[in-house]
Amino acid sequence: MKKTLIFCALAIVFLSSCKTRQYSRNNKQIEKAANKENPNFSTYTTVAYIDAFKAVAIEEMNKYGIPASITLAQGILESDKGNSSLAKYANNHFGIKCTSDWKGKAYYKDDDKNNDCFRVYKDARESYKDHSEFLKRKRYSFLFELDKNDYKNWAIGLKTAGYATNPKYPDLLIGIIEKYQLNQYDSPESEKDKIAREDRVFSEINANIPEEKKKFTPVAVAPKDPPVGESNTALVGNYYTVKQGDTLFKISQLYKITVDELKELNKMTDNNIKIGQKLLVVK
Repeated sequence: MKKTLIFCALAIVFLSSCKTRQYSRNNKQIEKAANKENPNFSTYTTVAYIDAFKAVAIEEMNKYGIPASITLAQGILESDKGNSSLAKYANNHFGIKCTSDWKGKAYYKDDDKNNDCFRVYKDARESYKDHSEFLKRKRYSFLFELDKNDYKNWAIGLKTAGYATNPKYPDLLIGIIEKYQLNQYDSPESEKDKIAREDRVFSEINANIPEEKKKFTPVAVAPKDPPVGESNTALVGNYYTVKQGDTLFKISQLYKITVDELKELNKMTDNNIKIGQKLLVVK
């Protein structure tokens, strides 16, 4: 019994180590692509951040009624005004995690758990749009009945709905809004416009309800990625068994390594593989 427990403990440590290495390789690829896309990244000041993203915050406010001031304040707070690793490399300004319906890339970092899975966006604008989608669900629905320039009650309501665990979250948002006068980007709406907006938004929220678990419950690994230590395509330990239709490029993409790295791991001098061949895919 004691030997079994020791073996299980060692297996857990081994798998955890493999997982960490795989996530590290994944993140390095994401970071490399981000640095190539934006080689001259410069640190944002709060004012520069506001100037960069106020337009998309206003656009989302006019669509859904989320005050632009609230969205900007959350972006400033959640992303360290665009300077966090998640914002810099994953264009993720609101800390939105992977869910079972997420089809994009993933970036892994410690949060509630070790190596939590976060969404990677093609640009920050996409992150802002997804933030609106994230709020369009039953738990936040009462907020959309507020005026779209009522930032104080939006801040309080976000905490009430469980958006953040910090009891000072509303005060932090309101403090940022008032310090930088972000409410200047909010605008009132007529009663007629408000009713039309509410009808449209609540129709979308109601349509989301049957899919909420799938759309909003975080998952440990991005759905398109194979779980570490197992796969739909026969991973045994650190090895992958080649099946019909496989290529080195396809296998390298599956495990977030380059073809050259895959060849180096397996001491290969060419790209030829055969069905049933076992390839080392984890160092």
